[in-house]
Amino acid sequence: MSKITISVGLGSCGIAAGADIVYDKLKDIINSSAKSQSNGWQEDIDLKKTGCIGYCSQEPLVEFSDESGNSCLYGFVEPDMLNDLYQSFVSDKAIPEKTILKSDGTGIENTNFSKQKRIVLRNAGKIDPISLNDYLHRDGYLAIEKVLDSMSPETVINNIKDSGLRGRGGAGFSTGLKWQFARESLSNKKYIVCNADEGDPGAFMDRSILEGDPHSIIEGMMIAAYAIGADEGYIYVRAEYPLAIKHLKIALADLEKQGMLGNNIMGKGFNFKLHIKEGAGAFVCGEETALMASVEGKRGMPNIRPPFPAQSGLWGKPTNINNVETYANVPWIILNGPGSYAILGTEKSKGTKVFALAGKIKNSGLIEVPMGMPLREVIYEVGGGMKTDKPFKAVQLGGPSGGCVPAQLLDTLVDYDSITETGAIMGSGGMVVMDETTCMVDVAKFFLNFTQNESCGKCTFCRIGTKRMLELLDKICQGKGEIKDLDTLENLSENIIKSSLCGLGQTAPNPVLTTIKYFRDEYLAHINEHKCPAGVCLDLIEYRILKDQCIGCTLCAKKCPVDAIAGKVKEIHTINTDICIKCGVCIDTCKFSAIVKG
Repeated sequence: MSKITISVGLGSCGIAAGADIVYDKLKDIINSSAKSQSNGWQEDIDLKKTGCIGYCSQEPLVEFSDESGNSCLYGFVEPDMLNDLYQSFVSDKAIPEKTILKSDGTGIENTNFSKQKRIVLRNAGKIDPISLNDYLHRDGYLAIEKVLDSMSPETVINNIKDSGLRGRGGAGFSTGLKWQFARESLSNKKYIVCNADEGDPGAFMDRSILEGDPHSIIEGMMIAAYAIGADEGYIYVRAEYPLAIKHLKIALADLEKQGMLGNNIMGKGFNFKLHIKEGAGAFVCGEETALMASVEGKRGMPNIRPPFPAQSGLWGKPTNINNVETYANVPWIILNGPGSYAILGTEKSKGTKVFALAGKIKNSGLIEVPMGMPLREVIYEVGGGMKTDKPFKAVQLGGPSGGCVPAQLLDTLVDYDSITETGAIMGSGGMVVMDETTCMVDVAKFFLNFTQNESCGKCTFCRIGTKRMLELLDKICQGKGEIKDLDTLENLSENIIKSSLCGLGQTAPNPVLTTIKYFRDEYLAHINEHKCPAGVCLDLIEYRILKDQCIGCTLCAKKCPVDAIAGKVKEIHTINTDICIKCGVCIDTCKFSAIVKG
């Protein structure tokens, strides 16, 4: 029998789901097999750790593969299932269909892999992220070797320009053009920075890439450093990502030990030092001038541009800043040629895009799809559709800086221009999917509350304007709003966008503007009818018991945490609305659908 490799996804999502327990159990089984083959497992088994494979909703994930090319990815794995999974893989023994997510040999596929094109995620689930050898076996560092051997800095920059790669951090500016500006800046010192300060609610792209494939980002930064003439760099990653930081530190130490980072890299005369800077979690430090201030040891606050970082960045020196996903694309482009990348996507949005699917969607997790795929296809085919099987309502794109795209625009193409036309932005790649149970006024309030809290306070309109907008949204959610409040919200939004110094303030009103534009009827229901159609805003809902449904079982009364429900056995119960805290326990408890809210 050929050698079997068993890989366990041990990214943060996998560990949270118990994958570390599964890994330890596998280790015990394999060790036991090595001592005596009484458990029926062969001796020659290679157990590996991998990063996030992308299918977070199906964690823990375990993949079996052999030297013949057969493989099978299993989801929802529990320790007591491992023997059955092993026997299934080696002998075609049947197991529950839902357990098999993807099979290249025998088995049934029930997760849609075919729609994805993995470039950034090319090594996801394929390598041990802390193994330099694993990365090297997947063509790792061949791109920087090619660059140092046969490409001038100008040729590298032209390759990136020809590929059409645009910055994946949100702005979507041409990466090659950005590098060219930094290259043309004359200085005896230049810097490369990786912006890994991922702070959008519902976004986990950067974290997963850093945890699962740190070398791809490092190699991309090395190539960028060579292209612009930099000899030092920083990876700015938030301290809330301890596993990512751990893997980065191991990767840097291994490279320095092998002479692949530092002075005279690969004996080619190229010098490049790389540091990790842990951020304290301020969302505003995702803005590049605030990020640079933080790296320099100052308070993270934005500065006026120009000058742009390419002319005057860290410590006044030319600096190039790209995000995690942008750098991870670079080695692939250099090895495969710019044309192989440019052929993907649309005319103005080339390549692929990584998204973090979250919210009311079945296949929540990390995906990578070609640019230009319709939102409908992303959500219903790649994402598996609505988790609740209730109608799709909206998808929030671009995090707090983005907007809500409604159901009637589901055929919008996923590219920079098309998404911007809806009033949302591509952002770094967060997609929060919502169904009909979501209140869009409440969603706008949630995201505005986030940006208001994260404002650095430097700009008056951002500091005070977002606070006034939040007060108005609170007022509307309480049923105390007025029609004129909508005009005030739009007027404040316009002034905040025009007057804010950085992207945080300039985009903070987007969730409010898009929800007013596409879901104005919900705002009007809150204002005119004092009702929340989704039944979310607590001040506008009331729990009541349906007389023709209640049988007097008393279960709801027993479960109510504040004793707001009264009634005798086999008699219709009532809810005291004065003391009801609207927690929903009674609805969850009732087996007869006798309790409703509205």
